[in-house]
Amino acid sequence: MKYLIILLSILLVGSSTSAQTVFTKADTLRGSLNENRDWFDIKHYVISVEPNIENKTIQGEVRWNAITTKANNNIQIDLQQPLIIKQVLMIVDPMGKFRLDTLNFTRENNIAIAFPKTKLMIGEEFQLIITYFGKPREAIRPPWDGGWIWEKDANGNPWISVACQGLGASVWYPCKDIQSDEPDNGATIEITIPKKYNITTISNGRQRDVEFMPFRKDTTFSTRVTNPINNYNIIPYIGDYVGWSEKYKGLKGDLDISYFALRQDSAKARVQYQQVPQMIKAFEYWFGPYPFYEDGFKMIQSPHLGMEHQSAIAYGNKFKNGYLGRDLSGSGWGLKWDFIIVHESGHEWFANNITSKDIADMWVHEGFTNYSETLFTEFYYGIEAGNEYNVGSRRTIKNDRPIIGHYGVNEEGSGDMYAKAGSMIHNIRHVINNDSLFRSILIGLNKDFYHQTVTTEQIEKYISTKSGINLSKVFDQYLRTIQIPTFSYSYDEKEKILTYQWKTCIAGFNMPLKFKYEGVDFTLLPSDYQPQKRLIKLGNFNATAFGEAIKKQYYVEVNNEK
Repeated sequence: MKYLIILLSILLVGSSTSAQTVFTKADTLRGSLNENRDWFDIKHYVISVEPNIENKTIQGEVRWNAITTKANNNIQIDLQQPLIIKQVLMIVDPMGKFRLDTLNFTRENNIAIAFPKTKLMIGEEFQLIITYFGKPREAIRPPWDGGWIWEKDANGNPWISVACQGLGASVWYPCKDIQSDEPDNGATIEITIPKKYNITTISNGRQRDVEFMPFRKDTTFSTRVTNPINNYNIIPYIGDYVGWSEKYKGLKGDLDISYFALRQDSAKARVQYQQVPQMIKAFEYWFGPYPFYEDGFKMIQSPHLGMEHQSAIAYGNKFKNGYLGRDLSGSGWGLKWDFIIVHESGHEWFANNITSKDIADMWVHEGFTNYSETLFTEFYYGIEAGNEYNVGSRRTIKNDRPIIGHYGVNEEGSGDMYAKAGSMIHNIRHVINNDSLFRSILIGLNKDFYHQTVTTEQIEKYISTKSGINLSKVFDQYLRTIQIPTFSYSYDEKEKILTYQWKTCIAGFNMPLKFKYEGVDFTLLPSDYQPQKRLIKLGNFNATAFGEAIKKQYYVEVNNEK
């Protein structure tokens, strides 16, 4: 959740859209599946952590359950400094003979390389047990500048969490910190807190039995996620929480919805959280069933603005509609609903169900979720309200650099992955010009890529195939350049001839325009290489209104050449 992210400055050469970025070996190790990462698949994490609240330190043990997919090599372990790895153990069971090895390892910056003593067969399972400790990075401005968050509530109780999207889950636990390998069978999260604080821990998935340790005067809170989950989505929430729940009659039966808020805020939360079932209803209509019925759905008050932590959404919008009480679109519609409840929950379908393999393709998360705001608005307030919200949201677009980043180096693209990518989807919807088909594509994406990691190319091909329209040039134009295509036109009122073409666009850009003007349905097929002419008998032609009718449905520039 980095909607108002302050982008790093980039160096542009002339009018080139590619930044002259220098990537390091560490960037490649973190962002790619190298030979020390590509031979095994993570099946489950068991994350056991004890925070020391006074010292802001942690100690823990993380168990990787994994399976060998090719001839094994060394093992890359991601853990960000200043956290320290104490020991690495490997458990294998070749031919039914249990073996426990203590592994040697080296460490350089945030990457450790461990050296297995055993050659594994393809398909053989193993466990890696990593004990570690230290003072983790503390968040400066979460969720944008993440890390551990050590706060106190209004009553002086500890209020602690983590935010780590982009920064990476390795900021708080050792893992295979890349989106393309989600633990297929989820994760178990165990947080141990001294009983003297009289606080609780909430996390992803379903609560397990609380374990009391009377001799240590500690309590371990445990949850378990059964579905695949992004590393950065596995998060603890520690505080003086009050909880309540309800069952929602959804598309797959009863969905368990749980709500958590700080004790002093529970009355306000009970009112604001009533928007959650409304959100589920709208998004199950547009996207299909909530993807994680097995793990339930939680809305949890957090010490930062919000994040899409799977099945445990972080909520910090101060129980206000809009974005902290403001309408980011300026249309007025954004104040009708709570931005964080809608946007962060929309990620359950796009980011958590469908996940990009490389963060360079994060538009798949943010573009569709940005458009979920338009769809939510339309669902409750009508199609014109949705159009107005979408058009208003474009004012946040910068067109500073391409939406898709560099692959294999852990680099996101432009923050335009939100509103610009959402506007591109709005374009595509109107190109298709069939809302039943468009909706079936959204539902199909979530069904056919259910619990999968994907590439941009897969999403592009799917939408083009299902719509029956080659949209490759549309994707290229909006995702890979900073140009905004200009629809250039003129109308000869005497001859009743409309002349038009695409300008400031890539070669071969051919996006059709389908819109309504003065009660007339238009389908125009402009090209980039020559003007098109069409006989259109209009009365008093208003060039401004004609252009605005196009811009209501398409993110383009318009230019009346007269």
